Amino acid sequence: MKQEQDANLQEQEATAFEQEQTETAAEVGGEESNDLQAVLEQAKAEAEENYQRMLRVQADYDNFRRRTLKEKEDLAKYASSKLVTDLVPILDNFERALSTNPSSDNDSFSKGIDMIFRQFQQVLEQEGVTAIKAVGEPFNPEFHQAIMQVETDEYEEGIVVEELQKGYMLKDRVVRPAMVKVSS
Repeated sequence: MKQEQDANLQEQEATAFEQEQTETAAEVGGEESNDLQAVLEQAKAEAEENYQRMLRVQADYDNFRRRTLKEKEDLAKYASSKLVTDLVPILDNFERALSTNPSSDNDSFSKGIDMIFRQFQQVLEQEGVTAIKAVGEPFNPEFHQAIMQVETDEYEEGIVVEELQKGYMLKDRVVRPAMVKVSS
């Protein structure tokens, strides 16, 4: 009987010990679960941050690609800008030479100069160079450079009266503004 009691007592102690272990494991498991939940939340937040960063980098790259493509197109479109800027004064000198009235014995010379002038103009036009219209147009500081103001009854105020030097554009950019007199 004493052995039975000892066996019962050992069994009760073992059951109590197992119950205690189960409760301790549950407590530890709960703490581990909370820790795991916190780690999971932190990993989710970090993943979202990385995703947002990736989206920003991708948008920056797309903007960079578009900007460089536009710059490349502009470079190709206006590559001849420096050359045109240097050639425009030569065109002016040709016009001045043709405006003088040469003597009749130099008729073939003046015809030759006129042919060179027209050919020069054609080449520039093919490149996209056009003269800026000035006389009779409203003054526009983007296209005209006002040198003088004159009083006139012929034009309203702010209208270009006379062009002193032609202005030129390369495609849609002003190479040189026209020097003009404006009515006041």
